[in-house]
Amino acid sequence: MQELLFSITYPPIPITQVGPISLSLHGVFAAVGFYFGANHALKLSEEDGADSELFSEALTWAIFGAILGARFFTIPAQWYANPNYGFDDIFTLAGSYSIMGGMAGGIIAAYLKISILNKQDFKQYGDYAATGLILGTVIGRIGDLAIVEHLGRATDFFLGYEIKPGYDVAPQHNSLECFEPLTTCGTYHHVAMYDLLLALLIFYIFRNLQSRFTFGRGSWIGLWAVWYGSQRAVLDTLRFGMGDSTIGSFTWNQIGGLMLAIIGLLIFLRNKDFKTN
Repeated sequence: MQELLFSITYPPIPITQVGPISLSLHGVFAAVGFYFGANHALKLSEEDGADSELFSEALTWAIFGAILGARFFTIPAQWYANPNYGFDDIFTLAGSYSIMGGMAGGIIAAYLKISILNKQDFKQYGDYAATGLILGTVIGRIGDLAIVEHLGRATDFFLGYEIKPGYDVAPQHNSLECFEPLTTCGTYHHVAMYDLLLALLIFYIFRNLQSRFTFGRGSWIGLWAVWYGSQRAVLDTLRFGMGDSTIGSFTWNQIGGLMLAIIGLLIFLRNKDFKTN
């Protein structure tokens, strides 16, 4: 393998086994991202004079909804790939998880708490959560960078991640690892980093637009769905064939991303009421 003149490389922080528990920074930063994203959304609700106590309770519901959504969102793809995939495989902590499934599950749980149980308008709270979800994505992806997960296909792009001999990357990429006397194991698209950088840019764009324009309630969460669904659908083209669950010529996350973007566009078009501040 030819070593590139420039690429990103650093030793991964591997998953550590502590008794029966696999300790991974992926999960740690996902939790940290949820915490800071939720607090950001709560701050926006307080500044707007909304019922922040109800919103706080809904965010607690969202934690459990996110866990369930992250787990169960992957099941259709598993059934498609493996006809023998059964209930024992579904109800296990060792299964695969999806960040988009977690986001969807969290939103659904919060909706149930606010709109169904408390009969309040969910739209304004969804808008508070929009930039919180983006901030949570930025922080959560740091964990993926730490363990080097979600690599894409081989590339010579300067932001690609080069695996050096002896590096212990995330288990899904074990086949990419190598050892000396090789000088490099190859360079691959660092998709999690792309997702982080784009999310950071979109967070700035959203906050800037929110200070200048006013849309109807529900528009911002719709725009968030359009952005993140589209971004994942595009970025996952780089991950096809790298071990992710696929359905036909698409990864499961691409299908989920396109569905999210379409739903978000419909929500935005239904609620938009453009005004300048």
